[in-house]
Amino acid sequence: MDTTIKLYHYNYRTLKTYLFATIFIVGNIIFPQLVHSIPNGGLIFLPIYFFTLIGAYKYGFTVGLITAIISPLVNSWIFGMPPVGMLSIIITKSVLLAIGAAYVASKSQKVSLVGLLLAILFYQLTGLMFEWFYTGSLILAYQDLRMGFPGLLLQWLGGYALLRSIQKL
Repeated sequence: MDTTIKLYHYNYRTLKTYLFATIFIVGNIIFPQLVHSIPNGGLIFLPIYFFTLIGAYKYGFTVGLITAIISPLVNSWIFGMPPVGMLSIIITKSVLLAIGAAYVASKSQKVSLVGLLLAILFYQLTGLMFEWFYTGSLILAYQDLRMGFPGLLLQWLGGYALLRSIQKL
C-alpha cells in the first residue's frame, strides 16, 4: 500500500512555501470549526493537526512548521479555540508533527500507512511526554490517546487517502 508521491521541500524564500502554508492554515481553521459543532469534537477528532500533517508530509518541513504555528494562533485569536492556556501544548505537538511527517516523507519518498503511523506516533508520544512535563499530569497528557483515538485514525487513514489523492500535485 505504498504510493510514490511527488514531494517538495520549499524553503522560507520561496513564494510557494507561503501559498501552500496558507492553504493548509485555512484548512486547519475550517476543519476545526466544523468539528467543534460536535460535542467534544475537538478532543475526539484532533482537527488542528490534520492539515499540518498533510502540508509537512507533501510540501516539507517549512510549510509544515508555518502551518503548525500559525493555525493554532489564528484559531485561538478568532474563535477562542484552542484556549490560550493550551496554545503552548498544541503548538509543540503541531511542530513535532511537522518534524515527524517531513522527516518520514523525506526518508521514504513515498506515502505509506506505516510512514504516516510513524509520524503520528512520534508526535503523539513525544507530545505526551512534553505535556506531562508541562502540566505535571499524566492523565491530561494521555487525553489525546484516550479521547482522541478517532482523530488519530482520521489523521492516519484520512491523511493517507488525501495524500494519495493529491500525489500528482
